[in-house]
Amino acid sequence: MQNRAFFADNGTFCINVISSPGSGKTTILSRTVRDLEGGLAIGVIEGDIRTDTDAQKIRAAGAAAAVQIETKGACHLSAEQVTRALAQIPVAALDVVFIENVGNLVCPSAFDLGEQARLVVLSLPEGDDKPIKYPGTFARADVLLINKMDLAEHVDFDMERVISHVRSLRKDIEIFKVSARTGDGMDAWYDWLIHKTKSH
Repeated sequence: MQNRAFFADNGTFCINVISSPGSGKTTILSRTVRDLEGGLAIGVIEGDIRTDTDAQKIRAAGAAAAVQIETKGACHLSAEQVTRALAQIPVAALDVVFIENVGNLVCPSAFDLGEQARLVVLSLPEGDDKPIKYPGTFARADVLLINKMDLAEHVDFDMERVISHVRSLRKDIEIFKVSARTGDGMDAWYDWLIHKTKSH
């Protein structure tokens, strides 16, 4: 695919980020940008139906580059939209580009954007049945961030059930339990990201 070859030619690692709305994708990316400033040059392509609110948050966090794609009703990003967005950021100067897809656990998983890895975010308030309801999304993921661990005492979430089911879908998936709000667990995610970025 054109985008994948483009990333390879520029030595840039690309991650497609998929989740339900409200899972904390933007908060995770903003914290990642802030915490890894000076260590990784990070660019973000934001996908939303309307507004550039998330891209503004990413820029405020200190991202090396951030660009917004408004899908104007479409439930996922397309490879062509990503190609156009890439022309607006200095890809060759970046270590990693995150594509924050439209909040949706169905449509985005069916479309290859040229990424080298897929990240799925699942937050505790969403419930522990998401891997059962949307198996294709989790089966195609390389890494899973289980977010909002700071709410563990306040929600009914069977962690063992989730991890067991996700691993039945993809044995080699990396799973990290994090709180983007407090920072707990984020270091393990950063270690994975840095390793993948430097070794891809």
